[in-house]
This record gives sequence, structure tokens and C-alpha cells, in this order.
Amino acid sequence: MKKLIQRLLVFIVGLPLVIGVVLFLPYRNHLAVNILVILFSALGALEFTVILGKKGAVIHPAEALILGILGPASLTAAASFGLQVPILPVACTLGAFWLLVSRIFCPAEQLTAYTTRIAAGFSVLIYPGLFMAWVVRMTMFPRAGTVILVFLLMVFINDSAAWAAGTLFGKGTKGVVKASPNKSLAGFAGGIGASILIGAGADILAGFTSSRLPYVPLAGLLTGLATGIAAALGDLAESAMKRSSGIKDSGVLIPGRGGVLDTIDSIALAAPVFCMLYQFFYT
Repeated sequence: MKKLIQRLLVFIVGLPLVIGVVLFLPYRNHLAVNILVILFSALGALEFTVILGKKGAVIHPAEALILGILGPASLTAAASFGLQVPILPVACTLGAFWLLVSRIFCPAEQLTAYTTRIAAGFSVLIYPGLFMAWVVRMTMFPRAGTVILVFLLMVFINDSAAWAAGTLFGKGTKGVVKASPNKSLAGFAGGIGASILIGAGADILAGFTSSRLPYVPLAGLLTGLATGIAAALGDLAESAMKRSSGIKDSGVLIPGRGGVLDTIDSIALAAPVFCMLYQFFYT
């Protein structure tokens, strides 16, 4: 009960706070949003190093921190400060270059950990930072504030609807996905259904119009469906990683939810799906 109350309080306080940042701080292509993405990517990368370390893939926290923010920080340089070079692939390539060559001349006894360190480094370079960089990409769209809000609502309402549907109707449909046996098919259906409704509502209420599909809500329905599925898969993927490493939560920073990764896991995997579909249907 205590955890449920904490989770509700975080939702009640956190959602309006995020909405406020998106709506009232649009300066420099939502620089405030981009800074939050960088911060959460950094903290998520540090938590991911702990998960990886449980399986022997160890990387220094300072390296993980830098690698974890390369994606969103470099794209922020383009989105908020107008840097014209293809900074994202350049930054990721430099990070990969460092991982491959920085231990070539290390002592022989350290070479045994060379491949596991590279594996850990590439992992934190990609997750969650490179996935979260797609949120920064959304700030470059026209009407970016509305686009970001629709995306966040698709993910957040998905999570809440999945919990409510699972609690009310999921008793007999749990345990299908072994990575997260407490999740139910009813919960997945409820969460994805909520994302679909948000997508259709964006078409109808927020004035999104698609030049590719003649029936107005259809683009929103498809975007909501794919985004909702990706959000559910993001949650399950992080659950699988934690179960594999024998830990319950990725951290303790978010009351009622656990760690930062426990909070952004759905956002990370849903962001590229939503962003690419939005660009395809609406731009």
C-alpha cells in the first residue's frame, strides 16, 4: 500500500511538472526538455552499469556517464544550438572509437576484461541514451510542444491503464511473460488500448492531420498502437534485464517506482517508434 501511495504521488506531482516544462519552457527548441533527457539518460546509464556489473560486464562509472549522454547531448547541440554537422553519428563514432582503442596498451592482466568492458561500453552508449535521443529529435518538429505531450501521454497513460486493467481484470492472465510474471494480458491490452485512444484523440482534438491516410483518425490509431506496444516491450525488456541480474529495482531515486531506468524504460523504446511514425504520417 505504501508503494502504491508513493507511485500515485509521483504520478500526480510528476506529470503536471513535466507538462509544465514542455508547455512553458519552449525556448531554444525546448532546451529544458532536452536537459532533462540528458540528465535521465546519465542516471539511467549509471544504473545500467550496476545491472551489467552483476553479470561481470564492468565499466567505470565516469566512462558510462559520458557514453550515456553522448546521444542526447549531441542531438541537443543540433536542436537547441543549431549545430549543422551530423553531430549524432560523429559523437557515437568517437565513443565507439574510444572503447575499442583506449585499453590497447593496458597491462596484460587487465586484458582479460577487455571484451566485457567493450560490451558494457557499447551497451550504455546505446541504452538508454541513444534511444532517449529520439525525444530530443521530437523538439525539432513544428508544434514540438504538442507532439511531445502527445507522446508522453501515450506512454504515461499506457502505464496507468495497464496497471488498472491488470488489477481489475488480470487475475487469470498473469505469468504469460516470464520476464515479468506479475504482468497480465489484460494489463497489456488496457495499456495499448489507452495509447490508441490518445493517438486518435491527437488526430481529432489536437489537429494532427495526415497527408498519407485519408481517414483522419487512422494515422493516430496506428501511431498509438505501435507506440503502446513499444512502451510495453520497453517495460518488459528492463524487467528481463533485472531478472537476469537478480535485482528487483534498477535504483531507489524515484519513490514508488524504483530507479530512473524503471521510470524511463517505456519512454526509451517507445520514443523512436513514435518519432518515426509521426514523421512518416504528419510531416
